[in-house]
Amino acid sequence: MTGRLDRQNDNRVSHRILVVDDDPENRLLATDILDDSFEVYSAGTGKEGLEKALHGDWDLIMIDVTLPEIDGFDLMHRIMNDPANADTSIVMITDDDNRELEIRGIEEGATDFIRKPYEPKVLFQRIRHILEYQDLRENLQTEIARQTMVAELRRQKVEHLSDQIIDALAEAVDAKDQYTNGHSRRVARYAKEIARRMGKTPDEQEYIEYMGKLHDIGKIGIPDAIINKRSRLTEEEYQEIQKHPEIGAKILEKISDIPGLAVGAHWHHERYDGSGYPDGIRGKDIPEEARIIGICDAYDAMTSKRTYTTIRPQAEVRAEIVRGIGTQFDPDLALIMLQMIDEDTNYEMKQNI
Repeated sequence: MTGRLDRQNDNRVSHRILVVDDDPENRLLATDILDDSFEVYSAGTGKEGLEKALHGDWDLIMIDVTLPEIDGFDLMHRIMNDPANADTSIVMITDDDNRELEIRGIEEGATDFIRKPYEPKVLFQRIRHILEYQDLRENLQTEIARQTMVAELRRQKVEHLSDQIIDALAEAVDAKDQYTNGHSRRVARYAKEIARRMGKTPDEQEYIEYMGKLHDIGKIGIPDAIINKRSRLTEEEYQEIQKHPEIGAKILEKISDIPGLAVGAHWHHERYDGSGYPDGIRGKDIPEEARIIGICDAYDAMTSKRTYTTIRPQAEVRAEIVRGIGTQFDPDLALIMLQMIDEDTNYEMKQNI
């Protein structure tokens, strides 16, 4: 309860107890037994008890089974249904030897069932144990909530740091290739949109976006002279640049906080018909994320300025996607990409130069 925690913060260690009993002598006896250690208040009818219960801040309420106006079980249920008293312990009290009453009380939510006449030491110890357990439970819940908040803050901090690192790495790769500025970010954006259209969850979309940003990270290990060569590559140079998927995979496999991040880098140059590299895998054997990255990578290659090519007309790009269905591209993903192209009536999905 909020009030209980507030009292603890105010260094008031005493618990507040309400005794609802129509017998004045029993109310007085319970008060005498408990008030040396607790703040004890009382009510003589069910109606008065309900009024005090709903407008006070109680740690424990003792309720006589037999009360005028509102009986004890009805009173217990009304108190338990009050959100402000959700954590309040209810102890039923009676001078009746009927065991069925005790069973009913416990089954219906009472914390304990105590018989009258009271044995002072027994009453005190049972009430004290109930309140100690209640405090322990609440302190545990508070600590769990605190630790959960701390863990969430740490997760957010790590996630933010991961985002910054991934963006920095992507920019480092793009900066290495002076002719493909922004390539990694565009591939990531297209891949995320395809994932969204496939019905992927926001987390899955973000995961594929990460892969898109880092799919060319392996180019860090390729000589600048090859990356930025203005003429066509020789066979030896082409073989060298074909190493970048495996180099990228080795780099990304070391990022244990985002397992599987290497998938996009490793297999984004595989082709649906098995003629790609580095492993020549085909069809659905190519991981779905890599198939998504692959078609986005190919699309951006056609819609951005490269070493010896320029941005191709949108109709020509569309025709190339159609031509690659089932050979270079996954047919299902190609249809999604074609849908995106057809919706891009102003041809905005390209490099801005």
